[in-house]
Amino acid sequence: MDNKVTQTAGREQLGEFAPMFAHLNDDVLFGEVWNESAIDLKTKCIITVVSLMASGITDNSLIYHLQNAKANGVTKEEITAIITHATMYVGWPKGWAVFRLAKDVWNEELPALTDKEKYQNTIFFPIGETNDAFAQYFIGQSYLAPVSTEQIPIFNVTFEPSCRNNWHIHHAKSGGGQMLICVGGRGYYQEWNKEVIELLPGDVVNIPANVKHWHGASPDSWFSHLAIEVTGEDTSNEWLEAVSEEEYSKLK
Repeated sequence: MDNKVTQTAGREQLGEFAPMFAHLNDDVLFGEVWNESAIDLKTKCIITVVSLMASGITDNSLIYHLQNAKANGVTKEEITAIITHATMYVGWPKGWAVFRLAKDVWNEELPALTDKEKYQNTIFFPIGETNDAFAQYFIGQSYLAPVSTEQIPIFNVTFEPSCRNNWHIHHAKSGGGQMLICVGGRGYYQEWNKEVIELLPGDVVNIPANVKHWHGASPDSWFSHLAIEVTGEDTSNEWLEAVSEEEYSKLK
């Protein structure tokens, strides 16, 4: 072996308090296991990083082993591939946590998350693309992501803070209407001549056919709901006037 691994942290930090632990750390773990010749140092570094990551350990011990991995030849491209691969098995939050540390060790800035990316990390369903086809019927920016396009069409509709759709009606001769299942953030629903209802994740709104209404986000939060069109006879949507700033500004 080209480089012999030595360690003295055990005796320096715990030698008097826990001499057996210090011995096991310095002499057995690092003195013998790390110097065992069947596996090269680079591979041992990778195994150690992944083991700590899987255990959810993201303190100074992981930073040390990331630094050790870099010193023993693990490149930026390799560590990003290693962390990404391990993330698929040990969990997304652990991947994010380790990437934050690895970026510092490999001396690169991690791009700041956008508000959309931060919100996406809080909900299960995708936000999707900008809702350009219906933009004229919304105040503010909305997004649309298909969840199911067969049997029962289901779409995840996401509103940026203060975004809301216009008053509208789901017409039907019989049946029809819409169901909303709230999946993230905080929003509102209101029927014509009725009080506004606050919506939170888990809330369900059953909108009858031929009822004038609107829904959207609160001023201080993103908001997402699944939109499910109810089967009916002679169904159509009628888009009406926008929810005025005066009306909306009264909501909290």
